[in-house]
Amino acid sequence: MKKYNSYVLGKWTFGEGEGTPLINAINGQTIGVVSAKGLDLEAVLQNGRDTGGPALRKMTFYERGLMLKKLALHLHGLRKKYYPVSHMTGATKSDSWIDIEGGIGNLFAYASLRRKLGSKRYLVEGETVGLSKGGTFIGQHILVPREGVAIHINAFNFPIWGMLEKIAVNLLAGVPAVVKPASGTCYLAQEMVQDIIASEILPEGALQLICGSAHDILDFVTAQDVVTFTGSASTGRMLKCHPRIVSESVPFNMEADSLNAAVLGPDARPGTEEFDLFVKEVRREMTVKCGQKCTAIRRVIVPEDLVDSVIQALSKQLDKTTIGDPSVEGVRMGPLVSKAQVEEVRDRINILARTAEIVYGTTGEVRPVGEGCENGAFLSPVVLHEKAPFKHTQVHETEAFGPVTTVMPYKSIEDAITLTRMGKGSLVSTIVTFDPDIAQTFVLGAAAYNGRILILNRESAKESTGHGSPMPMLVHGGPGRAGGGEEMGGERGVKHYLQRTALQGSPSMLAEVTQVFQPGAQYKDPGQHVFRKYFEDLSVGETVITHKRTITETDIVQFANVSWDHFYAHTDITSLDGTIFEQRVAHGYFILSAAAGLFVDPAKGPVLLNYGLEECRFTKPVYAGATIGVRLTVKEKMDQEKRDEEDIAKGIVKFLVDVYDETGETVAIATILTMVKKRQQD
Repeated sequence: MKKYNSYVLGKWTFGEGEGTPLINAINGQTIGVVSAKGLDLEAVLQNGRDTGGPALRKMTFYERGLMLKKLALHLHGLRKKYYPVSHMTGATKSDSWIDIEGGIGNLFAYASLRRKLGSKRYLVEGETVGLSKGGTFIGQHILVPREGVAIHINAFNFPIWGMLEKIAVNLLAGVPAVVKPASGTCYLAQEMVQDIIASEILPEGALQLICGSAHDILDFVTAQDVVTFTGSASTGRMLKCHPRIVSESVPFNMEADSLNAAVLGPDARPGTEEFDLFVKEVRREMTVKCGQKCTAIRRVIVPEDLVDSVIQALSKQLDKTTIGDPSVEGVRMGPLVSKAQVEEVRDRINILARTAEIVYGTTGEVRPVGEGCENGAFLSPVVLHEKAPFKHTQVHETEAFGPVTTVMPYKSIEDAITLTRMGKGSLVSTIVTFDPDIAQTFVLGAAAYNGRILILNRESAKESTGHGSPMPMLVHGGPGRAGGGEEMGGERGVKHYLQRTALQGSPSMLAEVTQVFQPGAQYKDPGQHVFRKYFEDLSVGETVITHKRTITETDIVQFANVSWDHFYAHTDITSLDGTIFEQRVAHGYFILSAAAGLFVDPAKGPVLLNYGLEECRFTKPVYAGATIGVRLTVKEKMDQEKRDEEDIAKGIVKFLVDVYDETGETVAIATILTMVKKRQQD
């Protein structure tokens, strides 16, 4: 019998005893055993803190992003080997694609954040806060990696996606992970982790895997750790109240199964594209992963006069769904993960059927396509009709975690919003409408009860990823029953694993500590023009103070003619009464252009190009006769990798452009982005 080992303390280990059988969802046969009994879980967590954590924290965000990219490319090359294993969980080819390639896609997505997060081991967050009148005492927030481990307690439905979408974030943040997949499908996660460990792309201790029961793992968490949980709301609430979680104030992110809704707008009548899209979306969410998705549509909310039309159209679509062995051509829906899950779903259907009528499908036996499937965990799609959803609230409280949904009527869009909110917090709701007023009314009424809202219509349908697809750069989570947490969300998700600390001190001191120039800090003499220096040789705070230029009326008129910007304040002095301007004012963009003429060193050198502006503001009117100068300061540096061997080695330098007038006041301020060559290129 094959043993599925855990990877802990730098080695593959099987727990004590004979282990718990792992069952093939298609045919009911045992594929192996798993056990984590006897593992020293306290030592496992400490290994992550002592070994994986320091190794990751030595790396910059940029380096960790490159590590994720390398891992993503490695796993993408191996992706096909995971599909046969995924089939045993009950997943069809399209289900497996979501799990496997969707998970790898998360690694790619988070790797791409490396350019934004930069080449430091910490993040500088937000703007400087002035704390004194004289400007010698300021505040600034920084974010540093937590010095614990991320403990991920995952659900059975997406063994790979659930693992990769979480570790992509904590690894980028510089925090090691201990992954605890659901035992029933842990063999798929283990298959991939074997390849991750063998690749040696991650430093030792950055990723550990526990296959099997680990009930007491939370007994050993500390205040520096982060715990994430995906699964049932009841289990999540129990874990969230663990004494150690409470006493140590351990961050606990919960993503729970929720009663997600799909609302058919009153404008989406039969025969419209929106009506067809709605039915298709509901059918897809019922059958993908056999409805075993935390984001699946459990409540179908439709105008009362369209209930029969929706049920008929949905039934027709479901009739086309072939159930059976996922490896058989033409099969659209596989089994649930286990027979125990089938029985649980049947029990929940029976609860719903106390007040609702089953209008499609059956809780009885089905005849799946494929040899040896008679002992598999198969169940028919089931559609119920709840005629009185305001009176019979069980439909808003009971979730059948399978291919099950309930259709219910509404009279007005306000009623639809109320029904959506009765789910007490959802991961996602969908509104299908082509009417922007209906969409806005629904969004503003339902957003507080949803982590995500999909507005679906003919314009977005072609490229929409669908109701059930959380995206890496958007938050995944929801309030109330959905757990009250957030996962992914791009940079937001990374910050869950970072400690925010407020720094206070002088501008010069904070500039040195953060390596981001702070207004009011002392300028450094670069020794030569900063455009003559290579990336490695530039230091934050180095400043060029330019010669000055007096602005004339001719400058203003000529810029208006060249730019075609004839706004009255620049060209018509007779229209200035009642405005803030005393006389003809120079264009803000002319002042910025004139500043460039002052600070640019024109000869060929290490600066390759200027490709953008950040935080450009014009703070004081400039009139003819004013004299301007520029302070050009190295604000921040960010490394950049070469795309290939032929590429030029370079980095990104942000320069602060401070334009001031003859009184010394700033009239314009901006940050320019430049690409600067590295010395090693020559």
